[in-house]
Amino acid sequence: MGVYSVDKLIAEARRLAAEYRRTTGKTLAGISTEVCVHDAIRLLGLEAVTASGYDAVGQGERAGKRIQIKGRTIFSEEKTGQRIGQLRLDQEWDSVVLVLMDADLEPFEIYEAERPVIEEALNEGKRSRRGAMSVARFRRIARLAWTRETGREDADALWQNKKDGLSGH
Repeated sequence: MGVYSVDKLIAEARRLAAEYRRTTGKTLAGISTEVCVHDAIRLLGLEAVTASGYDAVGQGERAGKRIQIKGRTIFSEEKTGQRIGQLRLDQEWDSVVLVLMDADLEPFEIYEAERPVIEEALNEGKRSRRGAMSVARFRRIARLAWTRETGREDADALWQNKKDGLSGH
């Protein structure tokens, strides 16, 4: 075990990445991925795994669920067309968690979508073969799982169907 706790290291990585972007205008590759995985596991009570195809296993109300974790830093709400990382349908997972972070790499919302809902949305889109999806589309088909203001949302809450009426339960 190292001298520093993982929480302290993540906090420092978060601080350095934000300062680097403010100074250079560029992002540090890979930092946001590590930060969002750490945050999702901590905030949703998940257990980290090193399996291929998913990043965590659910505990409590998500017990046994294989969860893929994606993250996106939102520097400007006006910027549209932001995409999440590729959703690999050829791998085994049950749901995807999307961690949205602000310019300081602090999480402000976490969404979760079940595999069948994601598959349906990808089959409707023109980029389905590549597993590409916009942040806006993911938010429409997912349910809000956590917010900075209220913390963890009830896992049995209705899906957030903001635009196209896909149902999650």
